[in-house]
Amino acid sequence: MRNRILALAALAAAIGSPLAAQAQSGVTVGRAPAVVDSEPTIAADQRPAFRDYVVEQRVPAFRVPDRVVVGATLPEAGVTYYDVPQRFGATTYRYTVVNGETVLVEPRSRRIVEVID
Repeated sequence: MRNRILALAALAAAIGSPLAAQAQSGVTVGRAPAVVDSEPTIAADQRPAFRDYVVEQRVPAFRVPDRVVVGATLPEAGVTYYDVPQRFGATTYRYTVVNGETVLVEPRSRRIVEVID
């Protein structure tokens, strides 16, 4: 009987651990959430080739009055977003050029998720 109770307790702990870890992924500090994105972005070794690709495409650059930083939201109108080619990795993000910076953007929220340097 004691072994059965211990086995059930161990099973409950094992099942509860992933749920506890998952609950901690959206930590909020002050007003700005510390977001842990699980979406893949462009790998570090692919970034130079991606920058060259963007230059070759001659996409128009947009100007916004705000700083271009991760977490900033781009305007709803006046900015065009482009698909990232598959050769740079599978991603649901889109790219654009804002204030001279190439950025990856989450298309629904228009939130900058990465500034490609």
